[in-house]
Amino acid sequence: MEIVEKITMPQKEKESIISQTVSKYGGKLMSYIRPKVKNTEDAEDILQEVWYQFSSITNLSEIVNVGGWLYRVTANKITDKYRKKKTENLEDFVYEDEDGSFSIKDILLLDESAGPEVKMFQDEIWKKLFEALDELPEKQRLVYVENELNDKTLQEIADEQGENIKTIISRKNYAVKHLRNRLRKLYEDLNS
Repeated sequence: MEIVEKITMPQKEKESIISQTVSKYGGKLMSYIRPKVKNTEDAEDILQEVWYQFSSITNLSEIVNVGGWLYRVTANKITDKYRKKKTENLEDFVYEDEDGSFSIKDILLLDESAGPEVKMFQDEIWKKLFEALDELPEKQRLVYVENELNDKTLQEIADEQGENIKTIISRKNYAVKHLRNRLRKLYEDLNS
């Protein structure tokens, strides 16, 4: 049996290589990423992940073609960004009227001391929300209630139900879309 000894690069040498690489490829990689993502913030996040992965390598001298490696990792990070499905939250739903905007969260969490009209309006919103929840298929409703009202993570729900996380995310997204549509209709009814 042969014992292979892993040689690590001195820290100063590693820092020098990283600094030179960032200077040489930073702008080029950003130019490569930017047209492929929605906004500059996403591009900056991806580039930061690439640099983090690059700086985590123990012996940078093992990379034969640094430029090729960086572009391959960057392309993979861009693909990963599109594969990740962001779950929606009902509280992200914002109404806008002539007085400005307000979110569903603002309505549901209003201080009751604001007056009886506010309390009545708040009660109506909660009533409509639960009616809309009752319209959902059971599995979608369960995911929404467990995540939003019982503060369980989507991964915890997936583990408890023995389901794939992507299935749980999909159920949550369908539930949120349905609830948003119902609350949008309520808002339109109130303003007509």
